[in-house]
Amino acid sequence: MPEIHHARLELILGGQKSGKSRRAEALAQDWLTQASGRSAALLATGQAWDDEMRARIVRHQMDRAQRAPGLKTLEEPLHLAQAIAKHSSPEQLLVVDCMTLWLTNWMMPACGDPGEPPLAALLAALQAAPGPVVLVGNEIGLGVIPLGAQVRAFVDALGRLNQALADTCNRVTLMVAGLPMTLKDEA
Repeated sequence: MPEIHHARLELILGGQKSGKSRRAEALAQDWLTQASGRSAALLATGQAWDDEMRARIVRHQMDRAQRAPGLKTLEEPLHLAQAIAKHSSPEQLLVVDCMTLWLTNWMMPACGDPGEPPLAALLAALQAAPGPVVLVGNEIGLGVIPLGAQVRAFVDALGRLNQALADTCNRVTLMVAGLPMTLKDEA
C-alpha cells in the first residue's frame, strides 16, 4: 500500500467480508512503517460466547498477526470511551473493531440486561483523542427490513450510531468487494 495521509478519525463501513478489517489493518501497518517510535493497538469488541465466535476470533488474530504484526490487541467489549482516553497518544494509532459488536454488547448482551450505549461519552473521547483512531463497523441497513421489533430497533440504533460516527470522523470509507470508496475526506 502506498504511503497514506492518515485521518485523525476514520470510520470504515461495509458489509460482512467487505474488507473492512483488512483495510484498518493496512492503515495500522502503514502507520507503523512511516516513522520510528510509533505504535498501534486494536481495541477488540468481540466476545467469544460460542464455539463459532471463538473460532472466528482465533482466525482474526492469526490473520492480523500476518498482515499487521506490530498491531497489539486489547480486549474492550463495552467501555470504549475510557479505553480510547487511556490508550490514545500522538504516536499510537488505535483501531476499534468493531462498532457493530460494541453496540450489540450493549443492546443485546449474552448475559444480563440490555444497557444504553454511552454514545455521548464515546463521541467526546474520539474528539479529545490526541492520536489517530480508525473505527470499523457494519453497514447493515441496505438489506430487507428484519422481522422482530428487537432486531429492527438494533438496525435503527446502528444506523444512528453510524451517522453520529460519520459526522464526528474526518474520513469515512465504504468498503465494497475489498475496494475502498471514500465518502468523506476532511483530513
